Amino acid sequence: MILDIKTFPDEVLRKKNEPVAAVDDSVRKLLSDMVDTMRSAKGVGLAAPQVGVNKRVIVIDISAGENPDSLMKIINPEILELSGEPDVNEEGCLSVPGEYEVVARPSRAVVRYIKEDGTEAVVEAEGFLARALQHEIDHLNGVLFIDRLSMSKRETVKKRIRKRISTGDYVAGRG
Repeated sequence: MILDIKTFPDEVLRKKNEPVAAVDDSVRKLLSDMVDTMRSAKGVGLAAPQVGVNKRVIVIDISAGENPDSLMKIINPEILELSGEPDVNEEGCLSVPGEYEVVARPSRAVVRYIKEDGTEAVVEAEGFLARALQHEIDHLNGVLFIDRLSMSKRETVKKRIRKRISTGDYVAGRG
């Protein structure tokens, strides 16, 4: 089922999210619906708060549906380590549609999480996957990629968004 994607400045995007107590059918259904929503919106990642759910759940597919083996369903992620040279690249977000800005992030991330089957896993990611993990985990902490911009750049982006909202040209899931 395709869920509605919440867009900035919706307050749900600013909340810290609750850990999942137990992986059950409701969590697996949420994961499935999030994958459908992410793919429908042509995204590479989606966090539960982006669909209005206050849980520490994310899905990532850096292949954008091209490689079934790259789909990750992640519950209660915890960053264990960030390292490597800064990776300075453009980011966008389904919850901040049409806005793309350059963000610096560590090029390597080690993340512990729970898989859909309830077992624990650790992923050591580099490059785009490391960036996607950091971006989606930020969502679970109420942080958007625009928060990682300089104050002046962030204000410029917010001004563009306000203008697009006033003209009706700000729609979730559109680039």
